[in-house]
Amino acid sequence: MEHPPPRAPDREDRHLGLDYALWLPDPAGREDRRGARSRKPPAPQWPGIVICHGAGSRKENHADFARLAAANGWAALGFDARGHGGSEGAMSAQAVDDVVAMAELLAGHDGVYRGRVAVRGSSLGGFLAIHAAALSPRVAGVIAICPASAEGLARGLRQGRFEMRVEDPLTLEAWLDRADLREAVTRLRRQPLVLLHAEGDEQVPAELSGELYELAPPPRKLILVPGGDHRSVQHDSELQSVALLWLERELARRP
Repeated sequence: MEHPPPRAPDREDRHLGLDYALWLPDPAGREDRRGARSRKPPAPQWPGIVICHGAGSRKENHADFARLAAANGWAALGFDARGHGGSEGAMSAQAVDDVVAMAELLAGHDGVYRGRVAVRGSSLGGFLAIHAAALSPRVAGVIAICPASAEGLARGLRQGRFEMRVEDPLTLEAWLDRADLREAVTRLRRQPLVLLHAEGDEQVPAELSGELYELAPPPRKLILVPGGDHRSVQHDSELQSVALLWLERELARRP
């Protein structure tokens, strides 16, 4: 039996030197609760989510989540961080500003609810997502999957474990030494935060997500999964749907 190929992005482009792919819901194909298709769908007001990959990864590795988000009524934008994929430049402290810039890009797209653009990141992406939310109110909420600590990232950088372009490792490590994730999470402006972590994570201890949960202001949610590894949670469609649903409900409660 042949299966259709995975749905392609609605748009692939570059913004500020960053390669990105955008998936949008299909308002004409959404069904009402009785299963009947609407003849004239209302003007869309989609929540949006920016997808941040981990160190040594790229946006294509998270296309499964982008498709799941679009199928659940979200506009989803994945991009290659600097030093990765087709994006220009090297990994640096600018990475946090880049996340905010991509959130602003998505917020300006037709049909996207400007005040409901969140960021979802795994490992390094989770680290960047929390820092971006602490930096800018443009980031309305966060899904952080096994978020890496600054000290863990600095250690991996020294050991050469990350396949990414870095122009000045010493400068990057100096920034990481100042970029305390525990301090950043306390600066969230009541942006909803979902933390997901596999207890069997061999790279980032699950205790870190527990610490971040205790430090973060509400609303927040912690999902710890028995077993697993560093990558298992980020591709679990059931857990991702749970996180999206909780985040959507919390965003709808905001003024």
